[in-house]
Amino acid sequence: MINGVTMKTNIDTYLLSALKEDITSEDVTTNAVMRESKNGQAQLIAKEDGVICGLLVFQRVFELLDENTVFETQFRDGDFVSNKTVIGTIKGDIRVLLSGERTALNYLQRMSGIATYTKTYADILNGYKTRLLDTRKTTPNMRPFEKYAVTVGGGCNHRYNLSDGVLLKDNHIGAAGSVAKAISMAREYAPFVRKIEVEVENLEMVKEAVEAGADIIMLDNMDNETMKEAVKIIGNKAQTECSGNVTSDRLKEIAEIGVDFVSSGALTHSAPILDFSLKNLKPVS
Repeated sequence: MINGVTMKTNIDTYLLSALKEDITSEDVTTNAVMRESKNGQAQLIAKEDGVICGLLVFQRVFELLDENTVFETQFRDGDFVSNKTVIGTIKGDIRVLLSGERTALNYLQRMSGIATYTKTYADILNGYKTRLLDTRKTTPNMRPFEKYAVTVGGGCNHRYNLSDGVLLKDNHIGAAGSVAKAISMAREYAPFVRKIEVEVENLEMVKEAVEAGADIIMLDNMDNETMKEAVKIIGNKAQTECSGNVTSDRLKEIAEIGVDFVSSGALTHSAPILDFSLKNLKPVS
């Protein structure tokens, strides 16, 4: 969850980097038309229907330019918003409102798009035991925002980064020599509190992973019939995850097979933005 403490300790670095990308030395246009400080306000308006996400991030961008900036809204992350809805009002130095507008909107639009897209997947899985997971297929320097947006949309986070868990994929298995060897080496090296997940591509690998004591077995790019057989082989000996070629059209079929988790990179790499605009800027006394 992105809250005030998380924002200041972890997120500000990302936001400042984005602001520096957009303002390398000065905002020439704003400085040309606003030679001195003047208070103003503008309205944040939705231009599409969807799930809003990133309101605190939107607000924080302006606060980093001027801590006296105020954002007033009755909406919260996860709320559904309709096209043309006035989400809130941002108040402060007009120069700050102009200079921070694009960076703030970029975060809000990207995060809201992911939350909205994730919800379409999560709704399909409603009523099934299968939980929806994201992946590490995120935009560079956007991972904390994108993974948070997935949770707002009703999904769950897989491991955050390479330090967060053991996931033995095909190339790790190739480097180790076999599924069993990779699991054994990971079990020996990793702290005992870490679960060992292994990616398998066929039923022989499934059997090897079960015998080697994997905690989670990822069924990668399997057709439905092969996946059904894999789930039978695994039984209660490990948790199961389906990954690869996961589309919304397949979600119900996958859930009916009975896997514990389904992961989809599309949640973060294929979600379109949800459009917002900052309008009706005017001076206030």
